[in-house]
Amino acid sequence: MSLSLANSIAVQSRARALVPLCVGAGAYLFFLYLGDTLLQDSDSFWQIKIGQWILDHGAVPYNDFYSFTRTGEAWISTSWLSQVLFAFSSAHWGWAGPVIITAVGVALTAAIFVHFLDAQIEAPRAVLFAMLALLLSMHHVLARPHILALPVMVGWVGLLMAAADRKSAPSWTWLPLMALWANLHGGFVLGLALIGPISLEAVEHAEKGRRLALFMRWVLFGIGALIASCCTPYGWRTLQGATNILSLGELLSLIFEWMPANFATFTSFEGALLGLIAFGYYRGLVLSAPRIFLILFLTWSALTHVRSIEAFAFLVPLVLAKPLGQMFPRRAPDAADADRWPARHVTALGALMIVAAGWTSTSLYLAHHRFTFTMTQTPVAAVDLLEQRKVRRIFNAYQFGGYLISRDIPVFVDGRAELYGEKFVVDFFKATEGKKPELLPRLLDEYRIDATLLVADAPGPQILDQLKGWKRIYADDIAVVHVRDDGQAGVAPGAEIPKDARK
Repeated sequence: MSLSLANSIAVQSRARALVPLCVGAGAYLFFLYLGDTLLQDSDSFWQIKIGQWILDHGAVPYNDFYSFTRTGEAWISTSWLSQVLFAFSSAHWGWAGPVIITAVGVALTAAIFVHFLDAQIEAPRAVLFAMLALLLSMHHVLARPHILALPVMVGWVGLLMAAADRKSAPSWTWLPLMALWANLHGGFVLGLALIGPISLEAVEHAEKGRRLALFMRWVLFGIGALIASCCTPYGWRTLQGATNILSLGELLSLIFEWMPANFATFTSFEGALLGLIAFGYYRGLVLSAPRIFLILFLTWSALTHVRSIEAFAFLVPLVLAKPLGQMFPRRAPDAADADRWPARHVTALGALMIVAAGWTSTSLYLAHHRFTFTMTQTPVAAVDLLEQRKVRRIFNAYQFGGYLISRDIPVFVDGRAELYGEKFVVDFFKATEGKKPELLPRLLDEYRIDATLLVADAPGPQILDQLKGWKRIYADDIAVVHVRDDGQAGVAPGAEIPKDARK
C-alpha cells in the first residue's frame, strides 16, 4: 500500500510539472484558431510599420515622420522591440506572423501564471484561475506590443511575490527581466510601482532583527530595477515616454482602452469583482495590509482604465496564492521521487511532445487558413480613390490612421495620442462626433485639408454633407470621402506647404 501511494505521488509530481505547458499549449491553439479576432486594431498597422523602419535603418525613431500635422516633432517608441518582432514576423509570414507571436505571448503568460500558482495551490484551481484570467483579458488580446510584454509582467510579479512569501529579497539576476520589459512595452512602469508594496509584504513578516537589512536590500533592488528600465536605446527618456500617455487628461476617456469600466451591462469583470468580494466574505479570507493594498490598487487601475483589466486578472491571483494555499492545504509530493532521473526525462519528453504537437497543429492550420485584418479598419477602396486623385492632406478618422501609415500616406491623426496631445485629439473627436460641429470647418481650413476620410456611420460625414465648399465623392459601409468643391482638391505632391499650417 505504501509503495503504491509513493508511486502515485511521484506520478502526480511529474504530471504537475507538465500542467503549465499543457495550459500554455491549450491557450496557444485557442487563440491561433481565433487569430482573425486578434487583427482588429488599426494600431497594429503602424506598430508593424515602425518595426520595419527600425529593421531597415538599424536605428530607433526620435521624431515623427508619419503625420503632416506633427512632422519632425519629438517622439520615441517605447515598444520598439515588440514592433521589430511584429515586423519581422509579418515580413516572413504575412498576417499569420503577428497572430502566431501574439498567441505565443498569451501561451507563455498562461504557462508562467499556472507555474507560480501551482507552487501554492492545487493544479485544478490554478488552471481554473488561468481560464478566468484569459476570459477577463479577451477584449484586449490583440496583435499589439502589450501582449508580448504580458508574460514578462506575470513572471516579474510572480518572482517578487515568491520572494516576499519566503521573507527574502529578490535576486539581482531578475533585473534583466525588467530591461526586457522596458524594451517591449511602456507598461514596465507598473512593475516598478509594485516593488514598494511587495517589499512591505516581505518586511512585515520577517523577523524583527532582520527587517531593516531586508528592507534596504529591497530598496537597492528597486534602484537596480529603475536603472535596468533605462537599458534601452532611449536611456532615461524611456521613463518619460512611458508616462506621457497618463498626462492626456480628458482624452483618456475618449479612447476605448483608456476608458473607465462600464457596468451598464453585466460583464465578466463585474462578475469577477463580485465573486472576489463574495469569496472573501464567505471564506473569511484574512490578508495582510500590503496584500490588501495590492488588490485595491489593481482593482482601482482596472476600474479606471479597461486596458488594466488583464493586469487585475493575472496579478490578483498571484497576490492571493499563498493565503489561498494556507486556506486549502495540499499534500506535498515526494521530492526524492520527483527528482529522480526517470521523472525528469519523462517531463522533458512530455514537454517536447507538447511543443511538437503545437508546431504541427500550426502548420496544418496555416495550410488551409489565411489570416486577414478586419475590414472595418481598412478602407481599401476609399484610399485607392484618394491615391488616384493624388490628394495630399487627408483629414482621416482616428481608427484609419494606422492603415494610412501602412500605405505610406501622411496622416492627420493616428493612435499615437501622446504625440498629438490632449487638446488636438479632443478637438478632433468633438468635431467629428458632432459634439462641437463648429470645430470641423475650422480644423479643415486651419490644416488646409484637401479631402476627408471618415467612418461611414459617424456624424462627421453628415456634417460635411451640409458644409458649403465640400462634396461627397465616395461612400461604402466602411468609409466616406469628401473633397473640396472649390477646385483646390488634389494639391500636387511637390507643392510647398506653408510652415504656419504645420501644427
